[in-house]
Amino acid sequence: MRFHPTPIAGAVIIELEPRRDDRGFFARTWALEEFAAHGLPHGLVQASLSRNDRRGTVRGMHLQLPPSAEGKLVRCTRGAIYDVVIDLRPGSPTYRRHTSVELTADAGNALFIPPLLAHGFQTLADDTDVFYQMTDVHAPALAHGVRWNDAAFGIDWPIREGITIAERDRDYPDFDHDAYMARLEACRR
Repeated sequence: MRFHPTPIAGAVIIELEPRRDDRGFFARTWALEEFAAHGLPHGLVQASLSRNDRRGTVRGMHLQLPPSAEGKLVRCTRGAIYDVVIDLRPGSPTYRRHTSVELTADAGNALFIPPLLAHGFQTLADDTDVFYQMTDVHAPALAHGVRWNDAAFGIDWPIREGITIAERDRDYPDFDHDAYMARLEACRR
């Protein structure tokens, strides 16, 4: 695997190093020692699959707060996505900034997302599957999110018409720094 940092500290693009022959290829997608050597968490405790029927589907922007803040390793296993993270770590030099990467089944690339980065994606093809591996278990009471098209973040989504999105994701309020910090502090107590 090849590890490439992004402009958001701790968010890392991971490329496969396939070994090809006449049957196809074989590639390692995760290795404890390699993740540890790159300073990434290496305790993955849960995996999930997101199936998306239509191009233009948006999921996000989600994160989980402490004490169960989770990191995520995200890979597109069928189709293609425009994957986005927003840094919501207080005190981070890139706080409220975002970065994006196209993840495709053909490329096999993945994105590691540290805790307290909001994550979301938009499908670029019909019938797209996204595979998640998480560093902590899902804790619904600690779920948090920000609106996918909030002007506070200025994300330039590639598909603007015919979007499919859950009501919860569509209706998050405008980002409020003070309210976010208060919720974060309450969760840490």
